[in-house]
Amino acid sequence: MTWLQQYKIISYIRGSIWILPSLSIFVAMACVRTLNWIEIREGWITGFDAATTMTVLGTLAASMFTLVVFVCSALLISVQLASASLTPRFIGLVFQNPVIRYSLTIFMFTFTFSLGALLRIKESVPLLTAYTAVYGCIVSLITFIFLVDKVGKALRPSGALALAAKRGHDVIENVYPRLLAGSQVPGPEHLTLPDRKPSGTILNPKGGVVLAFDVEGLVSIARQSDCIIELVPQVGDFIAAGQPLFRIFGSGAVPPARLLFHSVSVGPERTFRQDPGFAFRILVDIASKGLSPAINDPTTAVLAIDQIQYLLHFLGGRYLDEGQRADANGKVRLIYRTPDWEDFIRLAVTEVRQFGGTSIQIARRLKAMLESLMQTLPAERSEILRTELDLIGKSARRFFPEEEDLAMAGVSDFQGVGGRKAAGVVK
Repeated sequence: MTWLQQYKIISYIRGSIWILPSLSIFVAMACVRTLNWIEIREGWITGFDAATTMTVLGTLAASMFTLVVFVCSALLISVQLASASLTPRFIGLVFQNPVIRYSLTIFMFTFTFSLGALLRIKESVPLLTAYTAVYGCIVSLITFIFLVDKVGKALRPSGALALAAKRGHDVIENVYPRLLAGSQVPGPEHLTLPDRKPSGTILNPKGGVVLAFDVEGLVSIARQSDCIIELVPQVGDFIAAGQPLFRIFGSGAVPPARLLFHSVSVGPERTFRQDPGFAFRILVDIASKGLSPAINDPTTAVLAIDQIQYLLHFLGGRYLDEGQRADANGKVRLIYRTPDWEDFIRLAVTEVRQFGGTSIQIARRLKAMLESLMQTLPAERSEILRTELDLIGKSARRFFPEEEDLAMAGVSDFQGVGGRKAAGVVK
């Protein structure tokens, strides 16, 4: 199985909510048969009236089916409403929530088990299947209440932002595993591609967004062909069919296009797999929508800046990828584009600063974030932060002609408006 096939299978399983509920149907059927076989062998029956038990289980089974339909319908509607007020890119995160997946699994199991128990009631009522079906419905009711609580909290702006930040934290830790301070792991010697034309160019067979690529696989291919492979687009870039996907340098043979295609995944929209910038994209989109004149909700934007600061602080303390990989002999074999610290800062700050230029609350919160990062991160991270601070000051002078408003916008405030300036913050 190729890397691309494994990636597609894993991504499909992670992004689908129907697989576990569907499997639970067959598990429930097997459990009913197993418990009924034990009951027949041991002679376990209850003293309940068969007709009454059949009525109760029939009602419970019908109620469970109604519950499944209601949960799915309500979930779709609530997610659509939340995506309209936050960002459509949040939909995928909601459907990957394990609480939703496991809740539907319990509901489908209980529904199927109740039907199976109902079919096995004749003159007497089997003990294990009857009690399991009844108590399964009770567990499903508790699970439903828990699901409402979790989804309701997850669809609030604070819950959505925290979820996006959590996923961003995980992908940053995975993509950039080395700490910046005290890192003793040397990277490969920086390589500049030759000015001459590449020995081969591999064109993209289908359009889409670059989702991820197999680093080790491409290094192995390049080593076997004694060449240097350049992945032209960056993860998260859209690439149309027919555009260059790979360029090959060196005197070695050009690797087969089929092998290269199996080492990169192209899909309809960005994912978190190897794309730390996607988390910032979601947070910035939510902040930008809150700053839209049609919504005018700067407090939601401040909540987004809280999570942006959390991710920037975590990212700033890590050694960012140098965009090249070497083989076991130390020879660079793979070169690819990767964002640097300035790219992340511009992604995280620029649009929020522009859309929130008329908001004193946003100016104060951005200023507090940048000053805090300058104080806590290594000195080499500070230059772009100072540049963004200067731009915030220029925006404030442009949008706030009154001296009082300008003075107020120039104060750092972690709440935006209403908090006190933290002591010891760098000016």
